[in-house]
Amino acid sequence: MGYLPMSKLTLPIGALGVPRIGQRRDLKQALEAYWSGKSTLNDLNATAARLRAENWRWQHQAGVDHIPSNDFSLYDHILDTSVMVGAIPARYGWTGGEVSAETYFALARGVSGTGLAAQEMTKWFDTNYHFIVPELLADQTFQLASVKPVTEFLEAQALGIHTRPVLVGPVTFLRLAKSPDADFKPWALLDRLLPVYVELLRQLQAAGADWVQMDEPCLALDLDDATRIALHRTYAVLTEAEPRLKLLVTSYFGPMAENLTTALALPVAGVHLDLVRGAADLPRVLAEAPKHLTLSLGIIDGRTVWRADLEALLTQLEPIIAAWEPDKLILAPSCSLLHVPIDVTQERSLDADLRSWLAFAVQKLDELAVLRCALTEGQSAVADDLAAARAACDARKASPRLHNAAVRERLGRVVPAWAQRYRPFTDRRRAQQEKLNLPLFPTTTIGSFPQTEGVRKARSQVSKGVLSEAEYQDFLKQETEQAIRWQEEIDLDVLVHGEFERNDMVQYFGEQLSGYAFTQHGWVQSYGSRYVRPPILYGDVARLKPMTVAWARYAQSLTPRPVKGMLTGPVTMLCWSFVRDDLPRATVCRQIALALRDEVSDLEAAGIGIIQIDEPAFREGLPLRRADWEAYLAWAAECFRLSASGVSDATQIHTHMCYSEFNDIIGAIAAMDADVISIETSRSKMELLDAFTSFHYPNDIGPGVYDIHSPRLPSKADMVALLHKARAHLPPEQLWVNPDCGLKTRRWEEVKPALQQMVAAAKSLRAE
Repeated sequence: MGYLPMSKLTLPIGALGVPRIGQRRDLKQALEAYWSGKSTLNDLNATAARLRAENWRWQHQAGVDHIPSNDFSLYDHILDTSVMVGAIPARYGWTGGEVSAETYFALARGVSGTGLAAQEMTKWFDTNYHFIVPELLADQTFQLASVKPVTEFLEAQALGIHTRPVLVGPVTFLRLAKSPDADFKPWALLDRLLPVYVELLRQLQAAGADWVQMDEPCLALDLDDATRIALHRTYAVLTEAEPRLKLLVTSYFGPMAENLTTALALPVAGVHLDLVRGAADLPRVLAEAPKHLTLSLGIIDGRTVWRADLEALLTQLEPIIAAWEPDKLILAPSCSLLHVPIDVTQERSLDADLRSWLAFAVQKLDELAVLRCALTEGQSAVADDLAAARAACDARKASPRLHNAAVRERLGRVVPAWAQRYRPFTDRRRAQQEKLNLPLFPTTTIGSFPQTEGVRKARSQVSKGVLSEAEYQDFLKQETEQAIRWQEEIDLDVLVHGEFERNDMVQYFGEQLSGYAFTQHGWVQSYGSRYVRPPILYGDVARLKPMTVAWARYAQSLTPRPVKGMLTGPVTMLCWSFVRDDLPRATVCRQIALALRDEVSDLEAAGIGIIQIDEPAFREGLPLRRADWEAYLAWAAECFRLSASGVSDATQIHTHMCYSEFNDIIGAIAAMDADVISIETSRSKMELLDAFTSFHYPNDIGPGVYDIHSPRLPSKADMVALLHKARAHLPPEQLWVNPDCGLKTRRWEEVKPALQQMVAAAKSLRAE
């Protein structure tokens, strides 16, 4: 290195947030026990307090100086912010004062047995985390309805741990909000919202806080002048109102680019930089940032599981150390560690070589500690750590497990015709209707049926050797046949086999593909109590054998009605994995698409006439900046078509998408050329169909009429009303009737009456 160690300085480490869920998914268990009435609110709060304390303590022991508080949530931090500022729609019955747990969870989940639905949910920027969308009125008023940030700061203080409270910034909060009012203008509400933040900041300062982290990830988006003005006004007001607090404005998930001028001019004490996805900002920061500004350097990737090349990071840090006052620097992850698993040392069954390549949340904070020591005491003080990091990175690059010559040779032979159906949709529709003979408003489900306690128990027993493989297969056949018979009984038109053999829609396929590895405890929160274990996609991808054909063939043998073959699409397989970083994502996605293409062809050969290739993550992979959209959408749509286009005209290809904004990418969705797309629309009251009307979407659509993420059971009248809205946008010939998403997480007691009402709603529209 070209600089001397800062031996007289303790370079602080700051975390922007850590996983909330607990080492053994403690929060999930506590939430679901409370929701089911098996435990009390006191029990839930006790578990939450324990998890917060554990998080603060392990960060303190790891040497983190800026430890976050208020990064914990029982469901979602944006929902917490809505509650904090009193932005609770009138239909939930809140009239002021403390917001009860019942109201909080009603906002998130709806209320079973009533007409009260949950608020809309969508993806958090380009991650697989979902947030509850704030719902505001044009004449919205705000009040400080929750002092959770103060309470949790004091909770940590009582444990002897000084924290940096985390708040969602006012500008990002308003920018994410929606309104039922056509004349809604978010910035018209800013002056009403800011006094609530001022009051909260004063309470935090009185409680002893010195720094407050203000999350404004909207700075990574394309912003207009009105948003930039709102940012300047916000932080001028907040800083003037409580000058004793140091505000750290944090942006992440990408470069600030043209917004950097705005960020560096804010009257705040510090700015956080994402130096992983936003490294291009660094030269301008060093040239233009005022020297009094504290820079939080997001140097460790908070969204990937790969171990960092620490020596390369030290080289990246060199010009910053040389140019900036050392007491104005903080080392940090690029973003909250909410998006990665907790601790790789729990993965004792994972291949030792692969495990040595990985770093989860605990290890990422350890990497920051090594960087700090190298910078403050010299590299010789951590020579072994640096050597181990270098060896792990070198071993991964050189490993033969990453490369498959046959996969790369086949990819080189792909021609454009492989990604096109033989004939246009109008011709295919005629061929499919002749084969399938479906009625108007055909009914179906998205794919999965409830994974009951019995199903989970059987899967556990076979993994432990308690149940033989033959016994397990017999059990699954019984479950599948029961599901087929019940679907026939309620008169669904297109059936599914229920997916009882599948653990997860990505893991099930990844376990049968080369290039994938799986953890036991690598859980990451998707929303609420819904956690996923993203697979680790480390090498070239190939199909080892047919993956779904046997179960699809068996299910189809039980009924004369069409049974859908069910696959997870290439873009979702990519986006819902921790992906290798040594190949372009488009190349990895094409590898997956070719593997799935083989499966689609085999399903067709087995007599499966409808094949659904789910792409719920299609929009999630969209870059944050519009300038980057065209390239992504081109290869993402091409990868879907590459997986789907090797079949005859009469084979109907479906896809499914959920909980994303599709209106601005409708052209790319049409370019996927699926014969039928099913989408989430029930929470948004068919709002998404506006785009399908103005664009004149040519293919068939199944707008979801049953919000499966809420325990509330919709009535026939609810579903008929939604279908009438859909008919206002689209002709009957284009419409299918289906739930919003798969039914894996629901109970049969909920699913059966809901689907019966759904079938009745479809028949009602046919009668009209």
